[in-house]
Amino acid sequence: MIWSSLPASRPRTAVRAAVVALILLAAMLQAVPARAATPGSATGLTRAGNTYTIATSTAARIRLTLARADIFRVWVAPNGTFTEPAANEITVRTDFGSVASTMTDEGTSFRIATSAVVIRINKSPLTMQVQRPDGTLIWRESQPLDWGSGRTTQRLARAADEQFYGTGLRLGEWALRDKTVPVAVDNQWRENTNASPAPFYMSTNGYGVLRNTWAPGSYGFTAPVTTTHNEERFDAYYFVGDSLKGVLGAYTDVTGKPFLSPMWGLELGNADCFNASNPAYQGDHNRAGHQRTPDVLSYAREARAKDMPSGWFLPNDGYGCGYNDLPATVAGAKALGFQTGLWTSTGLSSIDYEVGTAGSRGVKTDVAWVGGGYQNAFRGVQQAVDGIERNSDARRYVWSVDGWAGTQRNAVVWTGDTYGRWDDMRWTVPAVAGAGLSGFNYATGDVDGIFGGSPNTYVRDLQWKSFTPAFMTMSGWGVTNPAAGYQDKQPWRYAEPYLSINRRYLQLKMRLMPYHYTMSRVASVTGVPATRALVLEYPNDPVARGNATSGEFMAGDAFLVAPVVSDTELRDGIYLPAGTWTDYWTGRVYQGPLTLNGYAAPLDRLPLFVKGGSIVPMWPQMNYTGEKPVSTLTYDLYPRGTSSFTLYEDDGITRAYQGGAYATQQVRMAAPTSGTGTVTVDVGASTGTYTGKPSSRSYEFTAHLAAAPRAVTVAGQTLPSLATRAAYDSASSGWFYADGVLRIKAGSRSTAFQTRIDGAVLPVAGTSTTPPPIPQDDWRLVYADSEETSAENGAATNAFDGNPATSWHTAWSSTAAPLPHEIQIDLGATYQVDGLRYLPRQDGGVNGRIGRYEVYVSDSPSNWGTAVASGTFADSSTQKVVPFSAARSGRYVRLRALSEAGARGPWTTMADLAITGTPVASGS
Repeated sequence: MIWSSLPASRPRTAVRAAVVALILLAAMLQAVPARAATPGSATGLTRAGNTYTIATSTAARIRLTLARADIFRVWVAPNGTFTEPAANEITVRTDFGSVASTMTDEGTSFRIATSAVVIRINKSPLTMQVQRPDGTLIWRESQPLDWGSGRTTQRLARAADEQFYGTGLRLGEWALRDKTVPVAVDNQWRENTNASPAPFYMSTNGYGVLRNTWAPGSYGFTAPVTTTHNEERFDAYYFVGDSLKGVLGAYTDVTGKPFLSPMWGLELGNADCFNASNPAYQGDHNRAGHQRTPDVLSYAREARAKDMPSGWFLPNDGYGCGYNDLPATVAGAKALGFQTGLWTSTGLSSIDYEVGTAGSRGVKTDVAWVGGGYQNAFRGVQQAVDGIERNSDARRYVWSVDGWAGTQRNAVVWTGDTYGRWDDMRWTVPAVAGAGLSGFNYATGDVDGIFGGSPNTYVRDLQWKSFTPAFMTMSGWGVTNPAAGYQDKQPWRYAEPYLSINRRYLQLKMRLMPYHYTMSRVASVTGVPATRALVLEYPNDPVARGNATSGEFMAGDAFLVAPVVSDTELRDGIYLPAGTWTDYWTGRVYQGPLTLNGYAAPLDRLPLFVKGGSIVPMWPQMNYTGEKPVSTLTYDLYPRGTSSFTLYEDDGITRAYQGGAYATQQVRMAAPTSGTGTVTVDVGASTGTYTGKPSSRSYEFTAHLAAAPRAVTVAGQTLPSLATRAAYDSASSGWFYADGVLRIKAGSRSTAFQTRIDGAVLPVAGTSTTPPPIPQDDWRLVYADSEETSAENGAATNAFDGNPATSWHTAWSSTAAPLPHEIQIDLGATYQVDGLRYLPRQDGGVNGRIGRYEVYVSDSPSNWGTAVASGTFADSSTQKVVPFSAARSGRYVRLRALSEAGARGPWTTMADLAITGTPVASGS
């Protein structure tokens, strides 16, 4: 919970003033015109081990240090005196040993070369450029570095098709070409700000840059690429790789790999104040069920009674809430399968007691303490980490805002105070995926935001966040639910059908725990996040490289998730890259590259696809880690070609894995690429050991096939075919096929074994899809009978600007025009129009929803003819779909609102209008 959006009953005057002062100071620094000074010319180059020193024609000196063949540091001292950033906390390793390199004076330039890069230092004026050994340009300065008036700027030439990523947890799209991005803390938590900035970016040219500084800055990914920080020193690490994953790996080698969360940290958490009667509490002292800290246990019991997976609580909100009876609360929660953390706005003076004696295991830092950001926030997080690990054998588990480069090794970062609104969800999806492009493995936002919300936004937000490593609900500030005084956002407090949908996705998260945990282990070793922008997996796909895919992401290497972020039951623009993709819910297989439009996504269905060849480990169903023994491990198989998966396991709680207490199991699958053939699954022995590791366990397989196989053998033994699902469920071994899924029970195993499926029929991949909505770029407003522009911008063009946060609203502040109302649109060209989609206002208001309607399509706005469709829309905010019985050719579309749903007044509103169809060829 953060101060900027708090109700008046929770003043944060001192914090607000301090943060505003910092923001004003940063703005003043940005506004000061630069007195540009440059290094002049390079006059000499000397070497001492891995460090080269460049003498210049000015007082400036430059050190170029080779940390590794693919990593180097450029450190500039404008006055000749080198200064480090305060303390050495951003980086954890900068010396990887001796680096073989050569230096050459080539007349107009100096040349430094390693096995990975060639660095040229052009002498006059002094600029640098970096190439690969084969001469391929990686980057070059378009003009000399300059500094003055408290700022230092580097400018790099931009390639014609170069794309850029990074800058931390940026709240918005993650492909940054042509964008200017603040690398600064402002605690606004709105679109295009930065919740946890990182002075790092990387390029599709195969390089990344870390500015080794605590100073705020601004990065313009224009031509040239202009990166500025508010200090008169320049200090940057450059990482060169053959892929974006390679660059991330090098960056996190220097700044630290993402931490490995305890398993319970991947489960749903909930934060609230359960000690509201405390006199120091700055909120409502009379909240029902929130009078003393142990009251949280009734919530924990309710979650279990509702069969709702959830793993941890923060039973205090920090702002005067405090706690009482903490040891008993922690023990009671643990008995119910919940871990306990604490939320602090003041510091960690009692953390030794809280962790060492009371048994708490998590910390959430907040802006009243760390809101100044930069080094202050970084050190606050480090103190929390130290407090947990100094007083227990537990792993660090800290949540924080205002992170920086290096925070990924210590904390979960989240988007701050967001709202339970569709528009917030829209930009949160790319924000979370994009954070991984700066090394943040654990990035998230509060489920359904912290303020406002609705059952529909809650369900949709929970669905996709259950496929990210960490997620949490923030109670106490949402809409009233279930009754006045509660305002809770726990998933088990919603009525049907929302309750069952929430449960379904949380249960799926738990079944997929071994998969998600393995993906976080991969992140902790390689720096590649579990939540991946598509460009990480498909770097050479021109669609995946840009923001056309910013509304979807890969959850690990198997799942493609395309969240629904508006009040609709159709999802357009789902891009499936090359390969085959299985719809997780229907089993239908698609052949990529392909863009799906009109995908049916009722409220209970998250668009979710599995990549061909995937091997997905699954646990038995449970509500929290450790509730049941993992006596059976299921591998969910999507046979297609040759693939493998390495399962990672440890005790899930302690730091013993750091000393080697863990196990891995490799599974290899070989299958045809299409048609019918043999599928073999080689399950290796589990190698390694940890406390609680089973000596053996049963294995099951679910293979997604188009027909029953001819035979199934396990370890050379032919398994019986079972006629019914009931027979399969009661058998110790055997196989059963139905509805596109082959189920195999392989029995208990302690060593390596092979499962063989003969006569396996792979599903046929299809490429058919519905046409996309007609692009709105060329649309023009022909006529609207009424619009509100005096009290708000309710202009009719808002009805087709592609932004559901804006609306057309008929006049209301003056004399309201009577119904019917209408809007006429020029599509810019002639189309075979086959349908229309109407999105009512999405701002929480209900007035103006269209009731009875008529739709017309024509070649002329002066002759509409007969209606192509008519009917009555339901009185809800969900997108309404109008398929035409037959396509109608025309350039102009007219939508008439004959009545208002709910009959509340003579108004009409529209958040967005989508029209589907195919273009008519010119002259046809």
